[in-house]
Amino acid sequence: MKSKTFLLLITSVSALGGFLFGYDTGVINGAQYFLSQHFDLDPALKGWVVGSALIGCLVGALSAGYLSMKIGRKYSLIISAALFTISAWGSGLPSFLPDSVSLLVVFRIIGGLGIGIASMSAPMYIAEIAPSHRRGTLVTFYQLAIVIGFFVVFLVTYFIGDKLSVAENISFGWRRMFWSELIPSSLFLVLLFFVPKSPRWLYLMQRPEEGYGTLLKIHGSELAKIEAHQIQDSIDQNLEKPKVNFFSKAILGIILIGTIFSMLQQFTGINAVLYYGSDIFEKALGFGKDDVIEQQILLAFINLIFTFIAMFSVDKFGRKPLVYIGCVGMIIGFSLLGISLQQQSVGLVSLIGVLLFIASFAMSMGPVVWVLLSEMFPNRIRSAAMSIAVAAQWASNYVVSQFFPVVSESETNMNSFWNGSLPYFIFIGFIILIIVFTYKFLPETKNKSLEELEDIWD
Repeated sequence: MKSKTFLLLITSVSALGGFLFGYDTGVINGAQYFLSQHFDLDPALKGWVVGSALIGCLVGALSAGYLSMKIGRKYSLIISAALFTISAWGSGLPSFLPDSVSLLVVFRIIGGLGIGIASMSAPMYIAEIAPSHRRGTLVTFYQLAIVIGFFVVFLVTYFIGDKLSVAENISFGWRRMFWSELIPSSLFLVLLFFVPKSPRWLYLMQRPEEGYGTLLKIHGSELAKIEAHQIQDSIDQNLEKPKVNFFSKAILGIILIGTIFSMLQQFTGINAVLYYGSDIFEKALGFGKDDVIEQQILLAFINLIFTFIAMFSVDKFGRKPLVYIGCVGMIIGFSLLGISLQQQSVGLVSLIGVLLFIASFAMSMGPVVWVLLSEMFPNRIRSAAMSIAVAAQWASNYVVSQFFPVVSESETNMNSFWNGSLPYFIFIGFIILIIVFTYKFLPETKNKSLEELEDIWD
């Protein structure tokens, strides 16, 4: 019982990286409406302010592979927590700093570095401490933490914004929204010093005694012996193999499959909805400014509930069935939204479409991508391969967040045929591609140890 409690506690602490990922992403959603007016931003510059953090995410994810091997998963997460804290403080632009868009972007990029490192290190750390029969559920804690972060930050920004007038929000309310992130980022930083190092990393670093000690704490003596034997066996076999050639057909193929699947998560359009939700509700769905934040809270609540559904089904039904079910739901959701926009009959059907899309994503591509990325790569390439896959995901995220407002406000999208619906039909095309790609290339990883999964690729 003690080992299960300990496992749950360290999983929860490492998943705080996901909470800050969601919080940091959500805070720009709540603040961008007011800071856009404060700095008088045009659509392209607004896309740059919102999307600039993703540059940091890309660099952070690329560096996370090296960091996680050199200093370990634990200390990589500690670095990310420190970066989150610096970013939260600086993004509010304290009075002694120049009040400029450029400086705001710098601190947003610093926060992005933290997100990039955490988004690779946290799910990998959880996968490496989790027993195979619970790994899907425990890695889903990371996605659950992301959506809880979204939900909490929407409540926080609503509370801050509701207490101030519109003029006060434009002047300084958005600063308080950024500063609110200091509370969870400081907590994350402190708690990380109390979690153990990844046992698999310790074995890779030729420190089996420490690795076995951590396995005992996490799993108890019986399961620890089995895990230790499998890990050591895998490492011994890899020592007999030639040095990893990342450009070999086999290794490159594995990395490409994980990377493409990771990128496709972003081309569902999820972050276009999350980053620009307030704009979508106001402009596309016709809600007034007073209703926008309430609709965003509803969106975050749906996201949260259906992530719980994914948690309790990913190890029961498997990864691929959840992807298929979720993709069908996302297609139906965006079809309802797109057609209602095209026919200029925006209303309840449009809102149902958005919520159905969010619910379907939350129970499929949201958690399943992180689960698969954390478990599909062999031990000897996991850090580097996951770093590449996550970095590619952030690059895709940047492309979507940068160009969504441009496409959304383009003349083509606003002509009499599309009536604002074009982006959602583009996203539907990518979701169909996900179904085909999953069926053709992705293995089912349910109930297999990380070492057993190496045999699938062999």
